[in-house]
Amino acid sequence: MLNEKEIRRWLTAKEIGGGLEIHGLLDSTNNRAKALAAAGAPHGLAVIADAQSGGRGRLGRSFFSPEHAGVYMTVILRPDCTPDRAGLLTSLAAVAAARAVEKVSGADVKIKWVNDLYLNGRKICGILTEAGQAPEGGRLDWAVVGIGINAGRMAFPEELRETATSVCNETGTAPDRNRLIAEVLNELDSLYGDLETGAFLEESRRRSNVIGRTVTVIGGGRQYSARAVDIDDRGRLVVETEEGRTCLDSGEVSLKLAGGE
Repeated sequence: MLNEKEIRRWLTAKEIGGGLEIHGLLDSTNNRAKALAAAGAPHGLAVIADAQSGGRGRLGRSFFSPEHAGVYMTVILRPDCTPDRAGLLTSLAAVAAARAVEKVSGADVKIKWVNDLYLNGRKICGILTEAGQAPEGGRLDWAVVGIGINAGRMAFPEELRETATSVCNETGTAPDRNRLIAEVLNELDSLYGDLETGAFLEESRRRSNVIGRTVTVIGGGRQYSARAVDIDDRGRLVVETEEGRTCLDSGEVSLKLAGGE
């Protein structure tokens, strides 16, 4: 079971994770964190749930969140940056979560741009970043980064069986969820100072299961094939078609990889 004392036993972060709010069931940790952030909750507070009844992903998708099996958490951040720079938070969180999963499982974790983690070709984690802008000055008031990791042994609904998996399903061992939560917070804390420089993007490129592959780009009322060639210094995916190269913003499009991933 989730336990604050056990999480703190593994926690070494200096700021992120200073406050922990743990629930048995929430509709969405992002919803709870957004309400807390708007009410003035401090930077680094983490909202954690054993299960979610309305877990959400990007572009309005739902996120399967059964009890006792996953890590469902959202961290409140107060970055001193403009909204366009805050888009890097998702890339930062993906690297942090990938490091944490590898630390507790030894598995080789890949990142599907921009917000999904993959293990053996199937999804184990999704990330959803949402933000609130200050009334004046064009800066962010707050951002919340939601991270959902399929950790324990899981039986997925039929529509997810071909695309989703869990750490335990792939490795045969269920990680300690308390430690996994702590390690995610530790890695977020370690990387957060690089938000302005984007230094973590090099690791994002190295872990990418998209770069060098043909992808189907979906968004803006159209769908087309392109070759993913790079991730630029703003965290955008650079793709190439017969018309040339273009940079994709994560808030506008989604991808399908060849082979159905």
